[in-house]
Amino acid sequence: MPMDIERYVEQEGRADMVRRVREKIDELNIDYIYYQFISVTGRIVGKGVPADHWETIAQRGFQLVYGSVANLYVDRYGNYIGYGPESSELVGIPDPETFVQLPWDKRVARVYCTCFRNREEPVNPGAFFTGDCRGNLRRIHDAFQEKHNGLHLRHGTEPEMMWLKRGEDGLPDGGFSKPNCYHIDQFESLRPVFMKAIEYSRAMGLDMIQGDHEDAPGQLELNFQFDDALRTADRLATYRQICAQVARENNLIACFMSKPFMGVSASGCHHNVSLWTGGADEINTLGQDQPAGMVENFAYRKGGTNTFLPDGADPRKPGSVGLKAIGGVMAHLGALTAIGCSTVNSYRRLWDTGFWAPVFADWGYQNRTTGMRVSAPGRFEYRAVDSMVNPYLMASALIQAFDDGIDNDLDPGEPEERNIYQAMEEGKLVKKLPMSLGDALDRLRDDEVIKSSMPGDMYKVFMHYKTNEWETFMATVTEWDVETYWDCLP
Repeated sequence: MPMDIERYVEQEGRADMVRRVREKIDELNIDYIYYQFISVTGRIVGKGVPADHWETIAQRGFQLVYGSVANLYVDRYGNYIGYGPESSELVGIPDPETFVQLPWDKRVARVYCTCFRNREEPVNPGAFFTGDCRGNLRRIHDAFQEKHNGLHLRHGTEPEMMWLKRGEDGLPDGGFSKPNCYHIDQFESLRPVFMKAIEYSRAMGLDMIQGDHEDAPGQLELNFQFDDALRTADRLATYRQICAQVARENNLIACFMSKPFMGVSASGCHHNVSLWTGGADEINTLGQDQPAGMVENFAYRKGGTNTFLPDGADPRKPGSVGLKAIGGVMAHLGALTAIGCSTVNSYRRLWDTGFWAPVFADWGYQNRTTGMRVSAPGRFEYRAVDSMVNPYLMASALIQAFDDGIDNDLDPGEPEERNIYQAMEEGKLVKKLPMSLGDALDRLRDDEVIKSSMPGDMYKVFMHYKTNEWETFMATVTEWDVETYWDCLP
């Protein structure tokens, strides 16, 4: 029986796409290509190869140590996370449809890759590599669509982040602008930054739709059009790559840390989700006569039926499929928090009261005091997710929660329309989200549905990485410890 890697390379239509990439390489005078995939923390990792070798890499792939999906990181005991030096090497196979030129250096292009086990492995040679969160998302989403007659996830993200000044030592030296929410003058102060980010984004296929200055120093939110789950995750990863480049050009720091400052809002990354049937891809080249890459980078799924739209008497209430999906999220919110709020720092966002962070496990309509809300007809905003999220893990987990909600007809209960604090004063019993990374990881350990969104090696790598992060934090004496306790006795 052919290996997964062989079937993937030989799939119908791929040879033609490989040929089309060669035409783009020659047309655009590309000299070098980044072959990239995504680590457990959402980092972009991979290799660079001269463009002369495109056809060979497209057929045979490149090799990189398994531990690259864990950032080749060691835990507090000195053990490599996930995979040791004795482990084999994965094989990365490029996905030609993601090939696009980097607008800041037009000699260079990038292409996303799907990862496989090595062809010479004694067990499951050439199989899909389950430590590849991007490949997992594609397969999980495909399985969901097959099971539910084409029902699929489309979503958009709201990637807040902060532009920080770079001190002489290279470290952050405060936000570039004042913490004035929606203030056009502060937005204008960052115009050279956001206009360059928009220029680069459009060149790489991101249909930028709106932006504003948020209420933390240097905090911007620039949104792009929602789409199929995998393409949205790819575009968020691309957007972060773009911001890092714009920061280099302006001697700033593009900070995706959720909470670098207390007393002002953190950076979230709300996911606006819906489940659809039907529709078709439409190409929007965003004003480019000759797209600087494969035209598929500029494709967006349009049309079809949005099953989250109301189908009853209440014009605000999601349809039956949407309600079941929300019920699935409600049932698994604790474990989902470990993925959406995946760092120790994430929980500073939940503890700094008064800044609309989603602390309570409830849902409503336009109610920002709840953890989830229907932000517009046909769209459900999942709010317990911040700027450090790995979007591939998050989308996979939401799909599995939706699947459980649909399969088991889970009821989310009635939406809360009161301020949640008022509701609690009036006697409502409301559960909180996990309030630390350690608590969230405990909830994940006990949740088989959300664990299934990290098949094979993925769960092992994620839990090793994040448990080590939590334990390392708990084993660290901080400045707060010293200031609080150094002279407390006698």
